[in-house]
Amino acid sequence: MESKKVIIVGSSRNKGNTTRIIENVAKQFNMDVVNLNQYNISYYDYESKNKNDDFLPLIKNILEKYDTLIFATPVYWYSMSGIMKVFFDRFSDLIRIEKETGRRLKGKKMAVISNSHNSEIENEFYIPFQKSAEYLGMDYLGDQHFNADQFEKIDEIKLDFIKQQQC
Repeated sequence: MESKKVIIVGSSRNKGNTTRIIENVAKQFNMDVVNLNQYNISYYDYESKNKNDDFLPLIKNILEKYDTLIFATPVYWYSMSGIMKVFFDRFSDLIRIEKETGRRLKGKKMAVISNSHNSEIENEFYIPFQKSAEYLGMDYLGDQHFNADQFEKIDEIKLDFIKQQQC
């Protein structure tokens, strides 16, 4: 049975390069897209004062519907975008106050699509994703970087981690 996949976009611009790339990828591979900009997600709070924002309903919905979570982010200062970092920080809620929801991450698959104005990126960029997947019991499928200055090559983007799952 084919895994249901979602691309979770974390970018500061709704119509920026990341969104343009992901719209094409989603269409090409028939995937749903969740844009984090459409949600009110607060920073992680040790006192859980933000437990009524959009994070918990959103992650519960994602985990209910999808087996593969593909995180899409531009490269900001050698790291994932701020909104993506906030989303990842909130996984702490799934370990502390929503443990049953957190346990549902185990066995899910994770991948990353990044983009910047360079054709290559240091592999260290992906360490937070890889280590998070490992810690949460998720299967890290891989990653793919795209040069946003070469949008004419969008049809050439290779997502080997997706193709391997479809075989």
